[in-house]
Amino acid sequence: MFDSPLSASAYDVLGVAPDVDDEALRKAYRLRLRQTHPDTGGDAAVFVQVQRAWELVGTAEARAAYDRGHGFGASAPPEWSEWSPPRTATRDTRPRARSFGHPGGWRRERYLSLIREWAGRGVTVADPYDPALVRSAPHAVRRLLADALAEEATARIVSDLGMGYTVWHDVAAAGRGGDADDKLDHIVLGPSGLYAVLSEDFGGPVRSRRGELIGEGVGEPPVATLVARMRVIARAAGVRFSGAIVVLPDEDVLDPIDEIGKVRGMPVAVVSRSALSTVLRRGITGARDVGGNEVFDIRTRLQRAVVFV
Repeated sequence: MFDSPLSASAYDVLGVAPDVDDEALRKAYRLRLRQTHPDTGGDAAVFVQVQRAWELVGTAEARAAYDRGHGFGASAPPEWSEWSPPRTATRDTRPRARSFGHPGGWRRERYLSLIREWAGRGVTVADPYDPALVRSAPHAVRRLLADALAEEATARIVSDLGMGYTVWHDVAAAGRGGDADDKLDHIVLGPSGLYAVLSEDFGGPVRSRRGELIGEGVGEPPVATLVARMRVIARAAGVRFSGAIVVLPDEDVLDPIDEIGKVRGMPVAVVSRSALSTVLRRGITGARDVGGNEVFDIRTRLQRAVVFV
């Protein structure tokens, strides 16, 4: 919750300024514990946030490290930033899933363009991923970076599933002349089926209700939008999807796997990142498995039809 470009800082959660002294910080923590404790009518999710915030800034050593990494203290070197583009992977001989496209690439490019535009003409942005700069940027700009990071996290998870899987990233769902943001984040093909995967980070807790996601940071209906885009790809490639998966940060969901039923006839699951591998290996309840020659046929059809944004 505190590592996302969209999330509140530990100081925000505790209700204090970043430069508050240690004693005031401790008093604020105790007050927030009383205010948010479920036994006194508080919100359990916020209560957990308060405890986590204190873990991050409750000691001098932890607070100094947190401040460096989140733009409240002396700046860390640019290469330290956890929001920087992934480094080139070291040599790894393990079998990997076949991968096509650039996960998070479109949103990173858009973020870099907008963060420099927002900083102002003639202003040199030494490090576009500097935490202090990111925190001060408009929500729409931070959202681009958060979603790029989410897509990259999903790509790493799918890659580790092995050579029995094929994944396409950043697939256009509006034709060659459509809106670049009208896309599927990932299409994953494996023994358990063909799935469209949406990688999201809304910056806070999310719940499902009546086949859709709700939460403070949720904008357009993400599940309905995902299913609509799946249909575009399905028609273009002549394939049938087995189901849809929405992946969210672990701390933003109550249940690691929430199968919310069928949306417009499509089985949908909302899962935490740590549970994604399990779902892709076993499939979603009611989803159609694929196997044998059908896997090769689907892969061939998608390779012919997929257009990347």
